[in-house]
Amino acid sequence: MGKKVVGAQADKDGNISAVRFDGNVTFTPIDRAIDMADRGEIDNAHAVHPSDGRAYLRTNPDSQTSNNLDDMAGDK
Repeated sequence: MGKKVVGAQADKDGNISAVRFDGNVTFTPIDRAIDMADRGEIDNAHAVHPSDGRAYLRTNPDSQTSNNLDDMAGDK
């Protein structure tokens, strides 16, 4: 069983810079979280590696919007 993303922080440009996992009080930098997702260590998110840009983390699709990283970070 992997970790579950329950919170996010955005930088001044609105990009997700860190995520918080269930049971943690501190945030994990996004680059580390992307590495964890690549290793299958996160249950509710995955890493996206576009050919023309920087990798990013994305929550798995479902019918809720409240669990999207932008919403978790308050960037609406």
